[in-house]
Amino acid sequence: MMKLNSVEDTMSWGCQLASRLQSGDIIALVGNLGAGKTHATKGIISGLECSENVSSPTFTLVHEYRGGRLPAFHFDFYRLKTSAEVIGIGWDDYLDAGGVIIVEWADRFPDLLPLNTRWFRFDILPDGTRVVAESSASC
Repeated sequence: MMKLNSVEDTMSWGCQLASRLQSGDIIALVGNLGAGKTHATKGIISGLECSENVSSPTFTLVHEYRGGRLPAFHFDFYRLKTSAEVIGIGWDDYLDAGGVIIVEWADRFPDLLPLNTRWFRFDILPDGTRVVAESSASC
């Protein structure tokens, strides 16, 4: 478990994670609203050497970032109601695209994520700081 005292810490965590990512890696981010999932994603995208502006794909459902050392596909499952909706936005194609997949609210459809998915849970502590912990399965 790692304590994240600021937005900068969260982005730095993501950047450090990105330095070890390879084509085909899948990152599942879980946690309440405001826990740090999107800031972590900003750090991951930056760590992949992509300078594009990162925002939550809550309404667009997926953002593609192709300007870094690996393409990255950023999903947000928050507004999706069924597995069929996830499949309908091209989920299987993205799994085969050879990039890094980052999924916010991944716990909404854990059965769609492959076994090699890396799961990270973000929590907000009573003092407002965040913690992130890796899990071996859906959080």
